[in-house]
Amino acid sequence: MKNGISFIAAALAALVLLPACGGSKNAEVSAQSFDDIVASRRSVRDYEAGTTITEAQVRTLIATAMEAPTWANTQTTRYYVAMSEEKVAAVKEYIGQGNARNTANAPVMIVSTFVKGQSGFGRGNQANEVGDGWGAYDNGLSNAYFILKAREQGFDTLIMGMRDSDALRTLFGIPDNEQVMAVISLGKRASDPRRPDRKPIDEIVKFY
Repeated sequence: MKNGISFIAAALAALVLLPACGGSKNAEVSAQSFDDIVASRRSVRDYEAGTTITEAQVRTLIATAMEAPTWANTQTTRYYVAMSEEKVAAVKEYIGQGNARNTANAPVMIVSTFVKGQSGFGRGNQANEVGDGWGAYDNGLSNAYFILKAREQGFDTLIMGMRDSDALRTLFGIPDNEQVMAVISLGKRASDPRRPDRKPIDEIVKFY
């Protein structure tokens, strides 16, 4: 009887430990600290072929991007996500040959925009000299959240400013009241890029 009880206890222990052993890759991703995520993020220009990314996974990244702060909570950033082979290929035609080469195997391409005349405005009036620059500012914050969440989930990104905004506007039916900002590739790195040097802190900050 004792042997039978011992066997059952061992089996139960194995079942408890099994989730921790299985899917260890996900466990490693979720165990990363914020500093780890920041340190491992790169602008990736070499993507692994054959990577599959689901709509649900992209939605998770965008949900995190929506947590970024915005002017008066206006939340003016919009995302247009190309996932089909046809749309992905079309986007890559409008980002220049260099960017197209850099993102050749990226399975997802995202156009980031913001609604004009809201962030940086109050009751329709420009709040200060920056104006719609606040929309771009908020868009950048959202994109920063997006790419860091992507890295936490094991994905990589490249934010691109070289793009044909008129062609992208037509491709996705982007309204005239939205400013096309960046195109973001999403995939998995095929190689580890070198980390570019950062300026010394004392070169960019003044304390008073």
